[in-house]
Amino acid sequence: MIKTLLAQVKEYKKASLLAPMFAVLEVFMEVLIPLVMAEIIDNGIGKNNTGYAIRMGLLMLGLAMLSLAFGVAAGRFAAQASSGFARNLRKGMFENIQTFAFSNIDRYSTAGLVTRMTTDVTNVQNSYQMILRMCTRAPITLICALAMTIYINASLSRVFLVAIVVLGAALAFIVKTAFPVFNAMFRKYDALNASVQENVTAIRVVKSYVRENHEISKMQKACAELCLMSVKAEKIICYNMPVMQLTVYGCMLSISWFGAHLVVSGSMTTGQLMSMFNYVMNILMSLMMISMIFVMLTMSKASMDRIAEILTEEAEIKNPEHPVKSVADGSIEFDHVNFAYGKNSKNVLEDVSIRIRSGETIGIIGGTGGSKSTFVQMIPRLYDTTGGEVRVGGRNVRDYDLETLRDQVSMVLQKNVLFAGTIKDNLRWGDQNASDEEIEHVCKLAQADEFIQTFPDKYDTWIEQGGTNVSGGQKQRLCIARALLKKPKILILDDSTSAVDTKTDAMIRKAFREEIPETTKLIIAQRISSIQDADRIIVLEEGKIHGVGTHEELLASNSIYRDVYESQMKGGTDDE
Repeated sequence: MIKTLLAQVKEYKKASLLAPMFAVLEVFMEVLIPLVMAEIIDNGIGKNNTGYAIRMGLLMLGLAMLSLAFGVAAGRFAAQASSGFARNLRKGMFENIQTFAFSNIDRYSTAGLVTRMTTDVTNVQNSYQMILRMCTRAPITLICALAMTIYINASLSRVFLVAIVVLGAALAFIVKTAFPVFNAMFRKYDALNASVQENVTAIRVVKSYVRENHEISKMQKACAELCLMSVKAEKIICYNMPVMQLTVYGCMLSISWFGAHLVVSGSMTTGQLMSMFNYVMNILMSLMMISMIFVMLTMSKASMDRIAEILTEEAEIKNPEHPVKSVADGSIEFDHVNFAYGKNSKNVLEDVSIRIRSGETIGIIGGTGGSKSTFVQMIPRLYDTTGGEVRVGGRNVRDYDLETLRDQVSMVLQKNVLFAGTIKDNLRWGDQNASDEEIEHVCKLAQADEFIQTFPDKYDTWIEQGGTNVSGGQKQRLCIARALLKKPKILILDDSTSAVDTKTDAMIRKAFREEIPETTKLIIAQRISSIQDADRIIVLEEGKIHGVGTHEELLASNSIYRDVYESQMKGGTDDE
């Protein structure tokens, strides 16, 4: 895990090395100051040597100024390194998430991924900054101050060794007890973020059903659980301060008691005793910093694990060693295909075999949960089959370069997504170099140009995130236009005209027949009217092909298709 995270330091290695180096120099300057002070007391003030006291005073001032300068430099480089490290962690996670197959994404919640890239990275950033400064400063200060106390009076320095053992044992207990609680706390963060995200995304539904109080209750529950876990963790961490204070005051009393006896007996000078008190504070401050480091690292360990998990997650779908860089045509073949969403899960596609010629229009219909979407997601290799082969252009989809394959397969998914930006910006996802004329042409094919022309800014109209300022039907038509702009060899519409009226649906299908006859078109639909003029229709039932044929052939031979047709025709009669 540590190796994985440190690999993201990258261009900030220099700053990561300079920060502790300057911190060490800062410590050296600070450690020398009590020695100079002892000289001033014993040989300057004690012997009434004003000149010597002034010279030593100036030396002490110089050491203090150098310590300040080195401290500022250490802080600056630590901030630069930790901020850059956090930037690289977020960038690394985001880039790796972009390579994930759908099967990888299915294992993580959206809220969990957001928490890892925000809260978890912030925790690690703070820890890294603390490591660069305190993890260098505290141990070096402790060692140097201990060395100086031994140099001044070896017997009196044993007090600190006892203090270190006591504090170390207490910290070990706190860290061991607190770590599992912090792990659980971050899972509660995920739950809280999930609640917020779900509510904000579906706020219109919440208001439509007057469920604000229910959502508030859910939010309060998530907050209460997080609060409870946070309090539990903080209760354990709170033991750190009393133990530290007990150690500090114990050391102060011991040094005062034994030191006074040594001064009276002449074994120690007043200046040496004063410098011992300074080193006491240095040592105890170092111990306090070390305890804070342990606490911070305990809190961050869970975050580190979660970040490393994303960074080391390998995409389950990758390019082959020598990928094919071109797709010959839009022909598709399923050869005894099986698919399950997990190793021990039931197959959702079972022994599916069919050949689709390039340029054919294929309708796909079936009941809810019939695996229609899963069927078409095999074609651009959004999922890999667990058995059998899917071929496009005569080649196994596993042989293709992923970008090449997906560039030739345009999908309009069930959940149509538009991004914040203008209509042109959204459409150019299909082809970033598309001209205005090409954009208008595909919008006319998708029957989107008519409503776009009614907007004051036309194609420069701003689309809000998620397309909230356009209707469902308008959103679907824009997504279809975006898919057409790719000029694909295969076009897949996954129930993508459900929000448009039957007349507009018919006009879109007519435009497809006339304008892109060589493109293979797969249309998943709930309405038979949307696919009845297709070259062939596939009836999927519980992951199996129940029938294939034209509208007339299926009416005559397939009971499922006939039942759907009759129920829809009856519904239409009742409506009339």
